[in-house]
Amino acid sequence: MTLIGLPNTRMLSRLGIVAPRRLGKAVRRNYSKRRVREFFRHNKPVAGLDLVVLPRREFLDAPFAVLLDDYRRTLRRQVRAHSSS
Repeated sequence: MTLIGLPNTRMLSRLGIVAPRRLGKAVRRNYSKRRVREFFRHNKPVAGLDLVVLPRREFLDAPFAVLLDDYRRTLRRQVRAHSSS
């Protein structure tokens, strides 16, 4: 998955998900969006950060624990990068 984060002026974090048609039919795209929302729900960044997630095809077949670990690592990098700016 690709995760892009930008700071916002609000004190809450927001999530945007881009699930293009090349990811699969509507059922598979909705499944990927549900997974991303679950990651975000359990691992919200503390600072105001806007996140955009672009799941890849491999995202649908990977185990949940592996994806969650990848999401957490990437999120920590984004928070560190924008807190030092």
